[in-house]
Amino acid sequence: MDYSSNSRWALPVILVCFFIVLLSNNVVFASHKVFIHLQSQNAVNVQTVHRTGYHFQPEKHWINDPNAPMYFNGVYHLFYQYNPNGSVWGNIVWAHSVSKDLINWINLEPAIYPSKPFDQFGTWSGSATILPGNKPVILYTGIVDANQTQVQNYAIPANLSDPYLREWIKPDNNPLIVADASINKTKFRDPTTAWMGKDGHWRIVMGSLRKHSRGLAIMYRSKDFMKWVKAKHPLHSTNGTGNWECPDFFPVALKGTNGIDQYGEEYKYVLKNSMDLTRFEYYTLGKYDTKKDRYVPDVGSIDSWKGLRFDYGNFYASKTFYDTSKNRRVIWGWSNESDIFPEDDNAKGWAGIQLIPRKVWLDPSGKQLVQWPVEELETLRTQKVQLSNKKLNNGEKVEVTGITPAQADVEVTFSFASLDKAESFDPSWTDMYAQDVCGLKGADVQGGLGPFGLATLATENLEENTPVFFRVFKAQQNYKVLLCSDAKRSTLKFNETMYKVSFAGFVDVDLADKKLSLRSLIDNSVIESFGAGGKTCITSRVYPTLAINDKAHLFAFNNGTEPITIETLDAWSMGKAKIQY
Repeated sequence: MDYSSNSRWALPVILVCFFIVLLSNNVVFASHKVFIHLQSQNAVNVQTVHRTGYHFQPEKHWINDPNAPMYFNGVYHLFYQYNPNGSVWGNIVWAHSVSKDLINWINLEPAIYPSKPFDQFGTWSGSATILPGNKPVILYTGIVDANQTQVQNYAIPANLSDPYLREWIKPDNNPLIVADASINKTKFRDPTTAWMGKDGHWRIVMGSLRKHSRGLAIMYRSKDFMKWVKAKHPLHSTNGTGNWECPDFFPVALKGTNGIDQYGEEYKYVLKNSMDLTRFEYYTLGKYDTKKDRYVPDVGSIDSWKGLRFDYGNFYASKTFYDTSKNRRVIWGWSNESDIFPEDDNAKGWAGIQLIPRKVWLDPSGKQLVQWPVEELETLRTQKVQLSNKKLNNGEKVEVTGITPAQADVEVTFSFASLDKAESFDPSWTDMYAQDVCGLKGADVQGGLGPFGLATLATENLEENTPVFFRVFKAQQNYKVLLCSDAKRSTLKFNETMYKVSFAGFVDVDLADKKLSLRSLIDNSVIESFGAGGKTCITSRVYPTLAINDKAHLFAFNNGTEPITIETLDAWSMGKAKIQY
């Protein structure tokens, strides 16, 4: 949780700087005053246009980081940062919802909120751990003063016999951890789920910053979970990344898709950090030396903001948990709004959603993770349509009819006869973000092998649409596959009030079979896309003005000179998740 960005309603640094250049100091100051005023402005009328149908969001107001997800005694728990009094960041409490299937939810009263000296200025993000004896405990960051001094606290259920764990107690022996003189006490937050070493001591990690640019995963150890001692060195650190927040550290099995919850040296490890400097997350894969308590990224695993991401789009502050009921590792991510000004969120009465939880595992190559929506989502599928063996020449499109395009789940496999028409990959693009390449080579720019994909949340004539598409390039040694989710034409709404970006990521896939697959979850104002079986994932938030509800259309298209065949396309209308407020 990052206070300095006014809890992430602000967009990436580049965009913020752009607006600062455009606006005078007086306007910026006035906007800040408006933001403070809106923090406690209760939503009277909640706009339903663009609200999601099957993603998790509360009835109204602002949400951000998913916190402490866990499975306990047959019930899934999701806590999350929430403003009960307004639709912009502020007044943050730990809201609490429970579910039997990760899709349909019951909202409960807030579990944790500022009330004591060790958290009177804020209750920020944290994690859950199940202690021996089947006793859950939450570790979270408390803000103790107006200077944003951060400490680590714990909370426990008031009644373990309550199946929903409605009430949580914050004992008076908090805080458990206070920053020493070597730590930046205003950049010291978001404790991970604890794990136990072979020595019988618990370990946790917090995100931090040293000397303005070095991101840190600071480790603490404890024998009894009450008295914590800082390790002499961090679990890991990297220069040039800026502050690390919402860290996550977990093992993955070398083979198969099952999750694990054992911290031995025989496994591969994932260290994820959210970086408030870029507003993106990145992760590395590596080894964990359990004797030295050191994490070392694998050779070739880029340890910087140009590294691998869980999601190359609007996805932040993610948190995983081990689901004992299905032996899987599940990841939650938060997606904020893409409208520029807080007044927009205040007007509609809500801001932020939690994305569909995803199963995550190690790709057989050992070089990256794979993600896929949890299987429970498929229970919301209703009307189904299919296409097969449909050829698309350059400039052709086919409409997918018979479903609700504004609220759908689509799986498609494209094939092509040859790679010969793949465009040359410009060597100057090597150091660019994939999304910059997508900005140069959008869906309407004719190519060789691609662009081809889905035009989502589209009007009949495509004046509004968000294309999700592939484009294949020929580099010196191999082929490079680009997956884009391009929001530039997603809405006719005035450009200066919207953040309409081309999100993109490269897909590490073998093209020997000359096929590429895509799944897109479309839900009114969000599109979650999974390329090549979940190797590359991109989330976009969009706000069409015409392509809404029953006015939305869905197309498959090809704008490349190489003909494309839709081998199979399965699309479903999606029902609404049941969320009890």
